[in-house]
Amino acid sequence: MVVAAHHSGAPPAAAMEEAGRKVEREEQQRGTRGSGRVAAVVAAGGGGGGEIEIEMEAAAAGGAAEASSSGQRHDDAEEGGLRQRPTWKRFLAHAGPGFLISLAYLDPSNVQTDLQAGSSHKYELLWVLFFGFIFVLIIQSLAAKLGIITGRHLAELCMREYPKHVKYGLWLLMEAGVIAATVPGVLGTALAYNKLLHIPFWGGVLICGASTLLILTLQCYGARKMELIGVIFISIMAACFFVDLSNVNPPMGEVIQGLFIPRLRGAYATSDAIAVFSSLIVPHNLFLHSSLVLSRKLPSSPKGVKDTSTFFLIENAFALFLVLLVNVAIVSITGTICADNQLVDDIISTCSGLTLNSTSVLLKNVFGKSSSKIYGLALLASGQSCVVATSYSGQYIMQGFSGMRKCIIYIIAPCFTIIPSLIICSIGGAPHVRQLINISAIILAFVLPFALVPLLKFSSCCAMIGPYKNTTGVVQVAWILSTVIMGINIYFFCTSFLSWLVHSELPRILNAIISTLVFPFMAAYIAALIYLVFKKVSVSVPLPSTSVSSETEVEEVRRQDDQG
Repeated sequence: MVVAAHHSGAPPAAAMEEAGRKVEREEQQRGTRGSGRVAAVVAAGGGGGGEIEIEMEAAAAGGAAEASSSGQRHDDAEEGGLRQRPTWKRFLAHAGPGFLISLAYLDPSNVQTDLQAGSSHKYELLWVLFFGFIFVLIIQSLAAKLGIITGRHLAELCMREYPKHVKYGLWLLMEAGVIAATVPGVLGTALAYNKLLHIPFWGGVLICGASTLLILTLQCYGARKMELIGVIFISIMAACFFVDLSNVNPPMGEVIQGLFIPRLRGAYATSDAIAVFSSLIVPHNLFLHSSLVLSRKLPSSPKGVKDTSTFFLIENAFALFLVLLVNVAIVSITGTICADNQLVDDIISTCSGLTLNSTSVLLKNVFGKSSSKIYGLALLASGQSCVVATSYSGQYIMQGFSGMRKCIIYIIAPCFTIIPSLIICSIGGAPHVRQLINISAIILAFVLPFALVPLLKFSSCCAMIGPYKNTTGVVQVAWILSTVIMGINIYFFCTSFLSWLVHSELPRILNAIISTLVFPFMAAYIAALIYLVFKKVSVSVPLPSTSVSSETEVEEVRRQDDQG
């Protein structure tokens, strides 16, 4: 709307005030006062005459503002309705991702590490599990909150924030980590089929691949179906290991002492404790957790964000507590059996080099065939759930880094994860299960910093401010513990390589060639970590929109005009 006031002798200021009052009267009549922006343009005319033009930008800007305000009011009303629901219903609406995430801490690699820790050190390394799961809860809560606040998962943020060569390097490392995490699951599943149904190892490998693809089709019906699968697998493992634990009947006083009193006694206690702690953090879980929270309707208000983060934190803590109890049961089973002084020589020799395969023989010799079958069922659930979870996370990683459509990712991503794992396990075979699991653990430890550092950088960057700000103490603890675990991984990798190089029976020329290749590679590895640590990132956080009084805006324009 344009109102023009022409005059011949009236001063411009008086004409401007008169035109402004006229505009306000018209706005009051239409009920839209303050819905647009007032722009006053004073043009001096020749011969002492002047022309003042008041332009109202209400046609487009006012309509957009009304639409935005209406949408905001609708969202606020919907959030208010959700907050009026009972707390337990709101909690159940957020339950699920924590259980699917927790499958990674019950995979065959963790089971083998727990079995060895119990057989070698009885209950003395349980405190490592307890404090390790606290660290896991901190890291996973940061991953979940990152997805809640930004509306994007970790892979998408890496794709947006890093240069081309960096993000594609991260993608390659994450795909290698997903394959390495899938290998123990395939091995455990194949061993379980062999123990339960006497199926050849290669047959169990093929069945594992086919069943995984079949289970992944459930995601077409929503993420909650996949989360339900996670709850079922955890329930099966918990029931099986608790039944075996009841047969063992460990002394609860010693178990509780092991949980809360740190001790490192005996040969290789330090290295075994580090192995237990290092196996808890897996890189693909950070990507998966930040993705699963996006399957819920995320609020836009600070209060809604806080409530959603709290619900996800409580649900994740509950799932991790259940998984911690299962891990404690695994350690206690072998710790109680192998600590018996009345064991025969065959059982003692089995305890000295315990593996996933020999544990079945140990339980069969001590408690009978039924206990061995129960263990086989738990191993089947552990292996199959591991393959499903890693393949599922591989889809989010590929989708975030590539930007391809989900329908294409559903077909391509599982093939990139499952087929290489099946080939590796078929070539390695049952005799090399322990070696393959150890190699997978080394690869995961090598890849972990490239997922952990971006998560911590995004979680502590300057954009995470105001009502969404992460607690400074939590972020600092996460940085300290992450630095420790990354330093331990690098130290043991370097020392292990040096020890192998010194005691290797290879010719000196070949050792020199290997050293020439490995040491520059390690230097580049450390340089890449330093780059990620000091690289500045800026996450765009969609802050909640606030309604601004248009009348105040009009007054601001007038004030600027007066100053001019």
